[in-house]
Amino acid sequence: MSPTAPSRRRGFRWQRLEWAALAAAIFALVLWFSGPGHFDRTNAAVQDVASGLYQPQASPDIVIIAIDDASLAAIGRWPWRRALHAQLLQQIAPQAPLAIGMDILFNEEDLDYPGDDLLLARAIQRSGRVVLPVVQGSYGSAGMTGSTDLPLAALSRGAAALGHVHVQVDTDGVARSFFAWQGPQGKPWPHLALAMQCLAQTAPDICDPPVQAKPSGGSWQRQQREIINFAKADPPFTRYSYIDVLRGTIPAAAFRHKYVLIGATATGLGQGFVPPSGTGLRQLPNVDMVAHVLNGTLQGSHLQPASPWANRLFNAVPVLLALVALTVLGPSTALMVCAALVGLTLLATGLAPLVAGVQFAPAAALVALVLIYPLWSWRRLNAAAHFLGLEMQDLQRQGLPLMQAGGLARGDFLERRISAVEHASRQLRELHHFVSESLLQLPSATFVCDDQGRVLLANTLAQQYAASLDQQEIVGLGLPALLQDLKDRDSGAPLLTQDSLRAGQPPTQAEGDDRLGRSLLLLRKPLATGTTTGWIVTLVDLSDMRRALAQRDQAMHFISHDIRAPIGSILTLLEMQRAYGAQVTPELTERIARYAQSSLTLADDFVHLARAQHQPLRQESVDLAWVLEQAIDDSWAQASAQGMVLVHQPSEQAALVWGDASLLRRAIANVIGNAIKYGQPPPQRRSQAAPSIECTLVARDAAWALSVHDAGPGIPAEQQGRLFQAFDRLQHQHDAQTSGVGLGLTFVQTVVVRHGGQIEVLSGPDTGTTFTLVFPRSGSTP
Repeated sequence: MSPTAPSRRRGFRWQRLEWAALAAAIFALVLWFSGPGHFDRTNAAVQDVASGLYQPQASPDIVIIAIDDASLAAIGRWPWRRALHAQLLQQIAPQAPLAIGMDILFNEEDLDYPGDDLLLARAIQRSGRVVLPVVQGSYGSAGMTGSTDLPLAALSRGAAALGHVHVQVDTDGVARSFFAWQGPQGKPWPHLALAMQCLAQTAPDICDPPVQAKPSGGSWQRQQREIINFAKADPPFTRYSYIDVLRGTIPAAAFRHKYVLIGATATGLGQGFVPPSGTGLRQLPNVDMVAHVLNGTLQGSHLQPASPWANRLFNAVPVLLALVALTVLGPSTALMVCAALVGLTLLATGLAPLVAGVQFAPAAALVALVLIYPLWSWRRLNAAAHFLGLEMQDLQRQGLPLMQAGGLARGDFLERRISAVEHASRQLRELHHFVSESLLQLPSATFVCDDQGRVLLANTLAQQYAASLDQQEIVGLGLPALLQDLKDRDSGAPLLTQDSLRAGQPPTQAEGDDRLGRSLLLLRKPLATGTTTGWIVTLVDLSDMRRALAQRDQAMHFISHDIRAPIGSILTLLEMQRAYGAQVTPELTERIARYAQSSLTLADDFVHLARAQHQPLRQESVDLAWVLEQAIDDSWAQASAQGMVLVHQPSEQAALVWGDASLLRRAIANVIGNAIKYGQPPPQRRSQAAPSIECTLVARDAAWALSVHDAGPGIPAEQQGRLFQAFDRLQHQHDAQTSGVGLGLTFVQTVVVRHGGQIEVLSGPDTGTTFTLVFPRSGSTP
């Protein structure tokens, strides 16, 4: 284990704890700042932009009688006589309006015209549809703060209802909401718009004041806050000038079944309010604010602010998703997820009023989503720099040469660290490539497997060995199953089993044979790297060595018999001649010559076989037809001595091949010689005509086929597989006296194979034997 591994693990644990603490702190701050009183301006800016998405149309049932500049110019400076207001009500009342809301405060007696108050009171009472305003007192001493400014008692008694006209102005000076109920402790009044609706449409669910479970502090209470859903500016509310209504120039049915609002719109009269920027509206007088409140009340389109805990949940969900994404995803994907969550939060903020009639404050989530990725990147960058430093120390301890400070690329701290690690990684890759190539090029089949025997790596020869067993994909395969046919040559038990691997005690080496007859030495070595354990299994192919040993044993057996026998016979004859003084007769001389010739032939065959097997071939263009004719000439005397005829039709076309002419000539002569030795027909098929041996040379595709056919007894099928084995001369009843040690066909096969050809044998008891030597043409083999 690396010396820095424990410290690295401790560092990783500390970084995980640090990130968990940072995530918990971010989440807690989001919950805190999602409550009331935080990020008000940011929340208001988002809500204002979204407010334009769900603006209702201005209701045609709302009519405003405006005390405008034209009316002031016609009637005179404000305040006007109350008799004019009484006359206005007398002209409106016959048209049966649903409700008349007068946004004019009559809280003091008219000392100049005392009778006008009585006229206005009678007009209000006769109409029966007038709603008068009340306001919270804002002047006087601190003790009077929270007092109520009411209409005159006579006017209040004649009014159908009273209602407050206050709207909520936020800290940025924008009017966005109102309280449905507002007034002294225990006796709140509805908003003027709500009072007008209740006058026209009795609805207990909205007209009864809410029950306050816990009285608010102070002498003035406000309940049931609602977000004003401002009507679209186009088309605006129906509006008539005060002076035009007073003169009777308005259509007769202009106020029938309408909600009529009377209020000041002239410059300098009353207070103006700034609506949200997303509504497209400009500064509105108070009577217009009442009209917008009434419009939303009639259509039920006012919004409810989300409760504190609902708003906290709304802000917490995207932040939690972002924290999870930063933990499990890559940097680029996490950045895209954070950006998508910002968009989804804004989209949800815009759609919530349409879907649920609720307005959320998303500023806490938006701020967290914007800041969370830089914070996470900062911590990850610090962790990466720390990790790179540990890796550099670890590599240096392991002896890997690292780039010196002078060789580092210019740049900041992290860039220099990255350059150093890149240099080390390049060295490791080169080392890994060297090790991988070394494994692939090992001269024996090598497998790397885990402790259960599953193959993890295999070199080229191992893959070739598996392919020879009809197994193409070996990675992940159990090695004992792959080598199940590799068995000990003595006991027949598998050399590698699953149980022996699990026990961890397989023999270090063992030799066996697989189902293809190959002799393999299996070597096993346990492997342990860190927490990983396994085995390295190597298969050394001993087939050639075993065949060589078998050939040596056969050679020793035949040499000891075939060489010693004639030499021993010669020595015996010589000893007899010396011992008994016998004369050297022609018969004795012939016998000694025959024994010496047999030994010389055996030695000659050994020399030519060794040359064919080991010496480099002399590559030249050879006419195979010419070589065949030369071999026939060489064999003519032997055939004549046996009373046989060589039949050959000379070819007029040159049969060119690449090779060694002398080796080809001797190989063809050996095949003809074998036909002469074993080509005598069996007695039942002999005739007076001399037996013939047919030699032919024909073209076959891109090769030349040279055939030698005899009429002999044929070769049994069970013996044909041993034709080309050295020192293995086939014997049967018709050639029992034929001499030889079985090197001729071995030599022929060696020469043909080294020339890129092949040998075909066709033999039967009634058809004789045909040996066909197939050589590629000179244009096919360079």
